[in-house]
Amino acid sequence: MGPGLRLLASRPIIPSSKSGYPLSQYQGFWCSPDFLEDIILSQEGFKAEPNDIFVCSVPKSGTTWLKALTFAIVRRNRYDTSTSPLLSKISHDCIPTLAKLTKEPDSREPGIPLVGTHTPYTALPKSILDSDCKIVYICREPKDAFVALYHFLAKRAPKKDEFVSLEEAFDLFCQGKSFYGPYLDHVLGFWKASQARPGKVLFPKYEDMMKDTAPYVKRLAEFMGYPFSLEEEEAGAVQRIVDLCGFENMSSLEVNKSGLRKPHEVKVENSFYFRKGRIGDWKEYLTPEMAERLDKMMEQKFAGTGLTFLVSC
Repeated sequence: MGPGLRLLASRPIIPSSKSGYPLSQYQGFWCSPDFLEDIILSQEGFKAEPNDIFVCSVPKSGTTWLKALTFAIVRRNRYDTSTSPLLSKISHDCIPTLAKLTKEPDSREPGIPLVGTHTPYTALPKSILDSDCKIVYICREPKDAFVALYHFLAKRAPKKDEFVSLEEAFDLFCQGKSFYGPYLDHVLGFWKASQARPGKVLFPKYEDMMKDTAPYVKRLAEFMGYPFSLEEEEAGAVQRIVDLCGFENMSSLEVNKSGLRKPHEVKVENSFYFRKGRIGDWKEYLTPEMAERLDKMMEQKFAGTGLTFLVSC
């Protein structure tokens, strides 16, 4: 057992009765003990490769969509949109996780440089931070991100009638006690990295991508080293990927309506990953006072960094 895992064994845990799921704190962020063990193992043993591309996010911030887009882009020369594995597998099953590659380094599939992770920037393995590999981080407006994460966790809760209330979960979220939280710190870590190392870290916002996806698909492709040729653009390749990976298409696929995943042996219905995909959904769940509380936290946390969100989103 490495020093990180020995330390984990002594970490305080917020019991599930208070947070919906047990959470343990490590290096300034909170995570479930199982996933935290994966993070520590990756810190102690993962070796990044130069062409790796890490697809990063907080859960329910556009992860499923970003994984689909990046996979469709890098594999477009092998699969067109009518034969894409995305038609028969959820995007999470098309891209290996950092945890999986740490435990099974030989499981890399040739031609897929993508690696998914929710790990905060400051907790990423040194081999990632010190190398020339790429990072794409999708960020979602915090109020919408909270609502989406709450509903996702509530759906997969073992005892739904005993799950923590939205109001209690929101208070914990504002305290930083949420999956991979504090959320604002998670976002700020990648934002600062994108400003300091723009050639290494790309920071697209979920809302901007939703409003006009095609330019971001082109930007993603260029950043990752898979730019579209003029011939591809004229033939409609960009728009086909936009349409393939769009919420309406992805959520209508049979695999995403009835399939199952087993992260850490917990069955999760694929449909849980597709709720609304809408901007401003928080307005249906948060009171004006709750929204104001989080908006003020954002204003204070992001002051002077150049990172802003439209409060009206």
